[in-house]
Amino acid sequence: MTLKNWLPLIGLTCAAFIFNTSEFIPIGLLSDIAADFAITEARAGMIISVYAFVVMLMSLPLMILVSKVELRKLMLVIASLFVLFQMLSGISTGYGMLMLSRIGVACTHAIFWSIVSPYAVRLVPEKFQPLALGMIATGTSIALICGMPLGRIIGLSIGWRMAFICIGIFAFVLLVYMAALLPKAPSRGGFSFHKLPVLLKDPLLVGLYVLSFAIATSYYTGYSYIEPFLKQVAGMHDGMITTTMVIFGCMGILGSISFSRLYARNPFRYMSIVLGGVTVCLLLLRPASYFMVAAIAVCALWGAFFTASNVVMQSEIIHMSPQDATSVSMSIFSGIFNLGIACGTYVGGSVCTHMSIADIGYVGGAMALVTFIYWRRYVMARFRKALQLLHR
Repeated sequence: MTLKNWLPLIGLTCAAFIFNTSEFIPIGLLSDIAADFAITEARAGMIISVYAFVVMLMSLPLMILVSKVELRKLMLVIASLFVLFQMLSGISTGYGMLMLSRIGVACTHAIFWSIVSPYAVRLVPEKFQPLALGMIATGTSIALICGMPLGRIIGLSIGWRMAFICIGIFAFVLLVYMAALLPKAPSRGGFSFHKLPVLLKDPLLVGLYVLSFAIATSYYTGYSYIEPFLKQVAGMHDGMITTTMVIFGCMGILGSISFSRLYARNPFRYMSIVLGGVTVCLLLLRPASYFMVAAIAVCALWGAFFTASNVVMQSEIIHMSPQDATSVSMSIFSGIFNLGIACGTYVGGSVCTHMSIADIGYVGGAMALVTFIYWRRYVMARFRKALQLLHR
């Protein structure tokens, strides 16, 4: 890896951090937003729900619409629009304006996550592609660690509007950096809706999509309610919960590093270990809650295993897709993953309502176990068969 490879890759990693931080920041500012606009916190929370649904619904159509655009140009355009919509969020004079600006940010988010991973792997020599994907995952993990707390600190200190404006300013600086250093990357041809059935007839690709949905659903069944679980079930105080969540995010970085170093040696074993790890951690969540150290350890391993599995999904989808459909394949992945987040959050909420919050790990673990079996019996078996045919 030369400096010419590293500098643009660092830019995309920072962009991953900024885009994910923008998504998480409203969570810590809902009370202030609600008070400012004289609305309920539930109504203010709609900006989070609508954001997720826009990303889910618009990833594929937007990516098909811009699939012929050269990647550097497309990245700079969506980064510019991101800056614009962030600033509009900061100067919103009413709830409607804030909602529209967040929808605009969500549309840029949908395109960004469709192209950032394919773009990253094209910036480096082939043997360093796992490292490039790991870097993008690291940007996401760092956003998980400090995105929401950072936004909350800014919001409490100088107002919730300044939290959005500060992100816009940082994004503008990053835009200038990327404009100077990102190399051109041809789009490799356009993609239209009539080609979509061909893409979705690939059994390996479809298997990966189903697996991605199942992983996200089982994971977010537990993760969406981990904060109240640690407080109510594990009996942690607020400071220790914050520490646990920071450790959780830091271990996500370790998961992305393990992917870049270990995955290529034995992909099937690696994926089996990380999926099995997610399953075991979910099932151990309740038993570990009796001991604080055990609960922290389970959460730490859980974060590492899940991040690793997520990077594997992106890597394999990129490799299994035709060259002219890589970004579109990733847009489908983004939409399916966000659907999994929504479904997992709904299932976890239903468990809290009709069973007990203490059971979210058991329910999520049962779903993760089914996911693990699906991987071993269906997806992995098909991959082995495809490799055998390739080597004949």
